[in-house]
Amino acid sequence: MSIRRAELAAQSDVVDLIPALRAFARTFCQKPEEADDLVQETLMRALANLDKFEPGTRLKSWLFTIMRNTFCTRIKKSSRESVGLPEALTATLVTEASQDWVVQADEVRRALERLPAHHREILVLIVMLGERYEDAAVICGCAVGTIKSRLNRAREQLKRELGETAASQ
Repeated sequence: MSIRRAELAAQSDVVDLIPALRAFARTFCQKPEEADDLVQETLMRALANLDKFEPGTRLKSWLFTIMRNTFCTRIKKSSRESVGLPEALTATLVTEASQDWVVQADEVRRALERLPAHHREILVLIVMLGERYEDAAVICGCAVGTIKSRLNRAREQLKRELGETAASQ
């Protein structure tokens, strides 16, 4: 009976992390529905493999790693197929919001999208989601020093993209 109780507790812990998963998924997917699909697929994989989670380690890091791997697998598959409207056509179907804060948030989002994926990922993990350097290193599969270096370069590049520092610095 205690095994079942532990399994239910682990499942509950996974559910508690859904908001963080959704935020992390937005770093990979521009469209909210694609991010939701990525979260759903991550949750399905995690729950199916919950017995492989090592107690005493961070569940959040484990879930983020599953999400990152799931996204990478999707990219590999999608490179072999093309579905939907051309990117140029979908961009013309959007009506921009008129509120200043929405415009500013959109500028930041676009600046983030222009960053290399590894810089964007580090900014979201550490700055937006509050992950520790050590956990981000595990999620990204690299050294802590690499994480710190990428974070510094990502912050500087984001500042340049937003026009807050001179590009020659």
